[in-house]
Amino acid sequence: MNNYELTLILNPDLSTKFDDFQAKFEKTLTDINFKINKLENIGRRQLAYSILNHNKGHYAILQIEGPSESALELESKLKYDTSVIRHLLLKVDSPSLEDSLLLVESREAKKSPTEDPKQEKPKVTPAAEKNTDETAATEEPEGEE
Repeated sequence: MNNYELTLILNPDLSTKFDDFQAKFEKTLTDINFKINKLENIGRRQLAYSILNHNKGHYAILQIEGPSESALELESKLKYDTSVIRHLLLKVDSPSLEDSLLLVESREAKKSPTEDPKQEKPKVTPAAEKNTDETAATEEPEGEE
């Protein structure tokens, strides 16, 4: 049995129906002898470039385990699944049980808009600091005269 990491970019319209897709996809994986070790539902994110006329995509990362013979079958099923915009199946040495960076970033992004207004402080520009230093330097000699 080999360990794989499967990254999916799904049609953004599936964001509301992800649970249905997940159940269907889990059945597909078990039918071809794969076992899901971990599933990260990252959610809807902006794409770097348009893929199949989509500017956003629903991301999901799965840690799966299964025979190498089934990997080709999984690839072909993903290739012809209309709800999958892009996929990447990588063979890994050991499954990572830590949260992915995308999941951590999406959690922080959800938290930060509510926290930012409280922590926001006025910023001093370097030009303003330079002007205060120059005026202080010019004032000192005047006081000595």
